[in-house]
Amino acid sequence: MEDSKNPVLLFDGVCNLCNASVQFIIRRDKKAFFKFAPLQSEFGRKICERNQLNQNEIETVILLAEGKVYTKSAAGLQIVKKLGGLWPLLYVFIIIPAFLRDPVYDFIARSRYKWFGKRDSCMIPDPELRSRFIQD
Repeated sequence: MEDSKNPVLLFDGVCNLCNASVQFIIRRDKKAFFKFAPLQSEFGRKICERNQLNQNEIETVILLAEGKVYTKSAAGLQIVKKLGGLWPLLYVFIIIPAFLRDPVYDFIARSRYKWFGKRDSCMIPDPELRSRFIQD
């Protein structure tokens, strides 16, 4: 699946903010361009292992696209670039260096459970969306 033409977004499956973000992307991704997988899935574990990322310490989404791995604000900007509507205009923020963008991302990521809550288990996509999620 890593070699798919579709970008794959790995997200924290128990994080309410992350789940809401996935739903946000799905609603604006009318061409079903993105695929999704929880970091806690077997697929997520394999990707983390392959890229030498400690799955227990990850506080970012991971976007696999065109043979590259994007994290933090770079992942977010790559995502908005492909959404419908005016969202691609936000890609202009790529001109701001990552060392300035990422601390804002990190601050939100560290507080996401406190502010938005946490689920007991990863979300289960409904049958209509199941094809957009990578199964273990």
